[in-house]
Amino acid sequence: MASSDTPGPYAHWMLREIHEQPQTLADTFARYVDGAKFRDDICAPVREWFAAIEGDLVIAASGSSRHAGMVAEITIEDLSGIAVDVEYASEYCYRSEKSLKDAAVLIVSQSGETADTLAALRKARAAGHRSLAVTNVEASSMAHEATLSVPVEAGRERAVPATKSFTGQLLVLYLLALLAAESRGALDVAQLRTHLEAAATLPAVIAAQLPGWEIAMRKIADQYSDIENFLFLGRGVHYPIAREGALKLKESAYLHAEGYPSGELKHGPNALVSDRTPLVMIATVDRNDPDSIERYEKSLHLMSDMRSQGANILAIANQGDPRVAMLATNTVSIHETSEWLLPICEIIPLQLFSYFMSINNGIDVDSPRNLVKAVIEE
Repeated sequence: MASSDTPGPYAHWMLREIHEQPQTLADTFARYVDGAKFRDDICAPVREWFAAIEGDLVIAASGSSRHAGMVAEITIEDLSGIAVDVEYASEYCYRSEKSLKDAAVLIVSQSGETADTLAALRKARAAGHRSLAVTNVEASSMAHEATLSVPVEAGRERAVPATKSFTGQLLVLYLLALLAAESRGALDVAQLRTHLEAAATLPAVIAAQLPGWEIAMRKIADQYSDIENFLFLGRGVHYPIAREGALKLKESAYLHAEGYPSGELKHGPNALVSDRTPLVMIATVDRNDPDSIERYEKSLHLMSDMRSQGANILAIANQGDPRVAMLATNTVSIHETSEWLLPICEIIPLQLFSYFMSINNGIDVDSPRNLVKAVIEE
């Protein structure tokens, strides 16, 4: 068993924590779900919290947690019909009370102590808004001060770049979306069971893929060792994952990277595309989801246009997808799963890519310059 005092058998905490993600997902899922049913002792208050929402739901968060909130925005809206607005926590604090009328507020934070997110929670409380906190520290200030606390079971995360806490947040927020849909009668018992059964397979599915992702991303990072600029692209629920992939590269490897919705590339950023500014394109698909298929076809069309333009493309795609493989310079494959669970799988190869790009640049990946694990002062 690995020691709790050193990252061994891995070279760094970040790599160890990437590999701990299957266990994080399993522990988090088990906290809220028993078999293929939500645990009523824990989840009944959450159902009631969502059922009581009369206005909009505001998600306030910063950094990686905000990207998790952006995934939740689409998931909650599509599954439950509740209107969701995602705010930078640092900006929410200064919003007019008139614009926040009747809002319920969901705050997301790894530490539960992030200064601007805690300020956002306190503003919500002062305005009389009901709140729900998703944190990785059950005894944190946010967990204590919010109306309800829904913890992530990631355990202590030592590396500054968020890895297992981020995927844990994604899973908790997905479960919250299902509870919201259940509370509104938007999912019947059979549909809910199907969603939960799919989520239950995630730990094993990801554990089986991790060794292959590590080998692939090590080789690809070597190919890109002298590249300093990247553009990350994704559509729909995958756009926040593009943003998170770009953020990981910035904070881990000190490289310039930006995340865009795929459809925005030709509205300006395309001027930057060249062999020296590769595209990292998320091109996965859920074959059982017509909307996902439509997004996938549009992504393929864009990929074809960019390849004819001479772009260097790193694609995240379904395993065994020949269409993406023909267009991309490099392809990393993931097992197909539902549209709502794909983001949890997609980010892990991108975490590994950032890790190896950092190592190649001789950076202390666990403690990047100018960054701290929890920003407790604005």
